[in-house]
Amino acid sequence: MLKQFLNLKLSQKLSPQQIQLMKLIQLPTQAFEQRLLEEMNENPALEAGKEDEYEADEFANEEYDDYDDAESDRIEADDINIDEYLSDDDTPDYKTQVNNYGEDEERETPFASPISFHQDLINQLNTFILNDEEREIAEFLVGSIDDMGYIRRSVPDMVDDMAFTQGIYTDEKMVERMLHVIHELEPSGVGARDLQECLLLQLKHKTPTEYVDLAIDIIENQFDAFTKKHYDKLLQKYSVSNEQLKKAIHEIERLNPKPGGSYTGNNKVTENVVPDFAIRIVDGELELTLNGRNAPSLHVSKDYQEMMQTYKDSRDKSSAQKDAVQFIKQKLDSAKWFIDAIRQRQETLFVTMNAIMHYQEEFFLDGDETKLKPMILKDIADMVGLDISTISRVANSKYVETPYGTKLIKEFFSEAMKNDQGEDVSTLEIKKILKNTIEEEDKHKPLPDDQLAEILKEKGYPIARRTIAKYREQLDIPVARMRKKI
Repeated sequence: MLKQFLNLKLSQKLSPQQIQLMKLIQLPTQAFEQRLLEEMNENPALEAGKEDEYEADEFANEEYDDYDDAESDRIEADDINIDEYLSDDDTPDYKTQVNNYGEDEERETPFASPISFHQDLINQLNTFILNDEEREIAEFLVGSIDDMGYIRRSVPDMVDDMAFTQGIYTDEKMVERMLHVIHELEPSGVGARDLQECLLLQLKHKTPTEYVDLAIDIIENQFDAFTKKHYDKLLQKYSVSNEQLKKAIHEIERLNPKPGGSYTGNNKVTENVVPDFAIRIVDGELELTLNGRNAPSLHVSKDYQEMMQTYKDSRDKSSAQKDAVQFIKQKLDSAKWFIDAIRQRQETLFVTMNAIMHYQEEFFLDGDETKLKPMILKDIADMVGLDISTISRVANSKYVETPYGTKLIKEFFSEAMKNDQGEDVSTLEIKKILKNTIEEEDKHKPLPDDQLAEILKEKGYPIARRTIAKYREQLDIPVARMRKKI
């Protein structure tokens, strides 16, 4: 049987320009600057700086598709350099050469990049007397060390890998011997197979003392009890005083569990946070500013607009000229759209942050995190008349400089919960109170989650134990047993 039915479906498609605008809005300041440079390199019709010789919108409403062949003036083919505009690469090669500097331009002084973590270890190997076979194995082991300083592969696996991939035929005994060489390298603890070995290597490099020796024994023979903080068991096992055990534990706590991660010469890039906004308190009022690097001065090239105008005034056009003008038109349109997109981006960022600032005015005036109100994306979207996804793009990637430090904007958003008075309070407020409660606890008898729930209930926040556990994990606070101090 054939059935016929009507199905109505409402859908909305974003234009390529809208998609590009959303991408621009999402970019933080540093990434936006890079995107701006890329666009200027790709489009010669887009120029930086302010226009002072002509009106920016002089040709904004011109239509370039209607050509009047009856006009009296004539343009010759040589007047437009076709090769310049129709090349595959808009940027001539000479502009990318290292000697492309004018007399008044500043040169960036090149600097030597630091050697990598692994290269430093290889350099240290050169101080050891090793034969060719030993050196090849040692260098392979260095190459197996991860960024945290560990070798997380078994010796048999590495023996097989060397044979199959490097043509190095050896045995486990030789690899173990070379591991001892690796364990002599700096930073101390590098090349360990696990945390226990890493701590032991560092302790054995220390000057022997009563407490270092006790720490070595604990890590070597009572590692499980140590990690679980069963201090009573350790006191009984070693027949030492609380003070002696405390000093031994202190020796262990001073060690570095990630020896590779602390190496300052590695190739990891540490990106400094550049705030996209700044909030100041001026005469008791909040004042918001957008980072000037987000508001560049751009304009459409005067030369390109004049070329287009010259073509419009011409009477006869060759095919090559029409192709060139089509290219010019595309670049002009692209430049105008990009300038408008930058303006829309600035407006979107400012109105969104301005709404957030006023919504959380109490916090921004005195920095008390307990005064942060419950706030979700929809609250701000309704205030400024923008889509929730747009607010999310601003909040998830932007930072604001405040009198109390630089903050990620999305940290100001939180769900609401009811207190014992039936009032809506922010989950951020509850987390802050939970954190303060844990910081003030007796570290010899840390509070389990059920007791923390009771304390918060007494403070007016009736929340379940499982919610306490969830918030504690979000705050990266360990369970009570792991917070215990001797």
